[in-house]
Amino acid sequence: MGLLARSVVAGLAGAALGLAFEPTHWVLLLPVGVALSTLVCRGQRLRTGFWLGAVSGTAFMLVLLPWLQVIGVYAWLPLSLAEGCFYGLAGLAVSALTRPALRPGRGVRGWPVWSACAWVLVEGLRATVPFGGFPWGRLSFAVEDTPLAPMLAYVGAPGVTFLAALVGTTLAWTLLRLRFAPVRAVAGLVAAAALASAAAVVPWRAAGPVDHRVEVAAVQGNVPGEGLEAFAERRAVLDNHVEATQRLAARIRAGKSPRPDLVVWPENSSDIDPYTDASAYLAIGDAAQAVGAPLLMGAVVGDRPDTGWFNRAIVWSARGRPGAYYDKTHPVPFGEYIPLRSLLAPHISALNQIPSDMIPGHRPGVLQVGPARVGVLMCFEVAYDGLLRGLVRGGADLIVVPTNNATYTGTGQIEQQFAMSRLRAIETGRYVVIASTNGISGMVAPDGTVVARAPQRRQVVLERSVALLHGETPAMWLGAWPERLLSGLAVATVLAALVLGRRRGGRLGGRLGARRRRRVSRP
Repeated sequence: MGLLARSVVAGLAGAALGLAFEPTHWVLLLPVGVALSTLVCRGQRLRTGFWLGAVSGTAFMLVLLPWLQVIGVYAWLPLSLAEGCFYGLAGLAVSALTRPALRPGRGVRGWPVWSACAWVLVEGLRATVPFGGFPWGRLSFAVEDTPLAPMLAYVGAPGVTFLAALVGTTLAWTLLRLRFAPVRAVAGLVAAAALASAAAVVPWRAAGPVDHRVEVAAVQGNVPGEGLEAFAERRAVLDNHVEATQRLAARIRAGKSPRPDLVVWPENSSDIDPYTDASAYLAIGDAAQAVGAPLLMGAVVGDRPDTGWFNRAIVWSARGRPGAYYDKTHPVPFGEYIPLRSLLAPHISALNQIPSDMIPGHRPGVLQVGPARVGVLMCFEVAYDGLLRGLVRGGADLIVVPTNNATYTGTGQIEQQFAMSRLRAIETGRYVVIASTNGISGMVAPDGTVVARAPQRRQVVLERSVALLHGETPAMWLGAWPERLLSGLAVATVLAALVLGRRRGGRLGGRLGARRRRRVSRP
């Protein structure tokens, strides 16, 4: 198969991976995509393997991230290309591990395992660089409602990526071995699938005690616009959330709804600084007083070109006063701040849509909201492992995800983020409450079950009783070690394969050269 044909297959492999995620969620394509990507890179030169991996990764990102076109094609195409290049390392790893000089036709012993480790390494790098990383599209973020999902509680997102990749690389190995040893090949694939779904029959149960249950109200106020105009009418956004909360208060007074122990509004439910705007301050305070419960709400604070602004989650007491707060610590590059602004802004006029940069916070994201120790992940922060673990270790007994993804209404971004929130509930063994401006708001049980979900583009208040849970799942206890171990194995085995291949290649070249010299010297 020529390079062009291999590149086409690599692109199809990447497209299959993208379709495995929401909103299509054809999850059976996940191992197929990994297998195809592995097969086209197998036995190729290192640079060819890198190229094919990058082609596959770029196609993957293009199919996964078309929602970025809401911002502009200039955001979608460059980001897809940049992120796709990381997968060139996975292709290079497969090529190194299956070089003909190692074991002709076979490669390094156990290469499907080491190739699966390379996927973990790639995702770890993507989640770190550049500009704080972009972990969107990890294989583990596609496994909701599959036998792999319960494994998140045991080995976390990196471990599940390894297992998902292992099924794919073992499928590739099976197809290669099927002709010569069909029974052994099928047995290997079955064993990999069984390992990947081992915890499906033993779902994690929280080890710590349940203090008590609390009534939570998540308010989806709705916004008047869509896309980049979603928050053009800032006062209307705030008024919608105040109105929905006041309606809840009326139902409480009429005995139609229980009084909540805490109320949650979305990120950016007020793009008006409540500290400096008296009318916003009074409206939010009155809403908290009306329901008689503490209110956690998201607000833009500051917003001055010279000093920047904070994306803040503020706790308002039942008496209508602001108190503890959390400032988002992981701003979104090119969404909430512009890296290299002085260099890029003069040449890209679209960057003027973000005239000032968000200032990252430094306070922990664990806030006391009524009886609950709430761990806050603001919107895209739900994708970052370290932030999640920090909340659990900080004593959070409930995870809340306030989000403002109204900009992406009608795109796959909303479903993809909601899927991540569901998987994080499994990983932490906690209830997760998602409050969105206009969808998807919901509440998720620790086993990933959606116990409440609001329709999009409507004003809705979700009311549910949830348990406050303690203790750490094995994934939280292990922390970053699965990712470090699997990434280290990938680096070690690829380096070993390169060294061994060079030695054996040199010896093989020497033997071939000696044979040629003997043939030439014969009379």
